[in-house]
Amino acid sequence: MRVLVVVAHPRPTSFVHALAEQAADAWRARGADVAVHDLYAEAFAPVAPAAETATVGLDVEAAVAASDDPVVRAHREALTRADHLVVAHPNWWGKPPAIMAGWLDRVVVPGVAYRLATGEGAPVCLLGLRSLLVLNTGDTPPEREVEVFGDPLDAVWRRCVGAYLGDPPTERLLAGPLAGSSAPQRERWLADVAAAVGRLAGP
Repeated sequence: MRVLVVVAHPRPTSFVHALAEQAADAWRARGADVAVHDLYAEAFAPVAPAAETATVGLDVEAAVAASDDPVVRAHREALTRADHLVVAHPNWWGKPPAIMAGWLDRVVVPGVAYRLATGEGAPVCLLGLRSLLVLNTGDTPPEREVEVFGDPLDAVWRRCVGAYLGDPPTERLLAGPLAGSSAPQRERWLADVAAAVGRLAGP
């Protein structure tokens, strides 16, 4: 099994990183080959140049190579090989950080992740993802996030992005409110991550 873990938080000591590391360790414990990409540490450039957006109609190999940025090419290649995807980032204003949005813009592109269908048909997924695990932190209580704001991050990952990833089985953990949380509560969130990996890995 190949697992791709993509982390987006500017502080390497963040709880987002702790969640991502827990997921990576849980997958490794099941014998998976885990690749962890820290977008801030890699200085991932989130802005897509105009020339890079013309990947519609390209085959996978050509679409992977269609960027002049070696970091982007490496991420595209890693995504095409992944059996399981883990993304970890904070909830900033109901959306991912700009660097994670840029990762979607530059990596989850036609020819790499999916092929656009003609007419009104659904996109054709080019990936073989067997699961998606989304790990978020936030300071809004989860019930308020759902009742007041409609849980926008769940909509982004499960309904919007997930459709272009082939609608793999998806789990999402929101660790929050993070501010003022106790050490035992954080340990419970970490345990929840390991449990989610266990469910997604299957027997």
